[in-house]
Amino acid sequence: VQLQASGGGLVQAGGSLRLSCAVSGLTFSRLVMGWFRQAPGKEREFVSSIMWNGGNTRYTDSVKGRFTISRDKAKMTGYLEMNNLKLEDTAVYYCAADTGILTSRVANGNEYDYWGQGTLVTVSS
Repeated sequence: VQLQASGGGLVQAGGSLRLSCAVSGLTFSRLVMGWFRQAPGKEREFVSSIMWNGGNTRYTDSVKGRFTISRDKAKMTGYLEMNNLKLEDTAVYYCAADTGILTSRVANGNEYDYWGQGTLVTVSS
């Protein structure tokens, strides 16, 4: 199983970035992809998730209305479109995936067995 995350970088506040996460080696039936982030000195936190088949999504409150999670089934890739970025969005972003995660537990990082390598997003003033 491999998750390859990309798309991070340096952006000014108010700007946009799109993160990508290519998945291989997993059965896409019942797949859930999540995005998490970890800022310096802080614990990892849930950002967003998507059910691969049904497309149901979830967001943490701080990114609602600014971030959009999606997936391209044909490309086996998930995306996190981040708009109106704020200084507090600065973090290493990780994609994670697994199958059969209950909807009620998609925000729990311990439910995911497979993780990408992380991509750094830096928002400057």
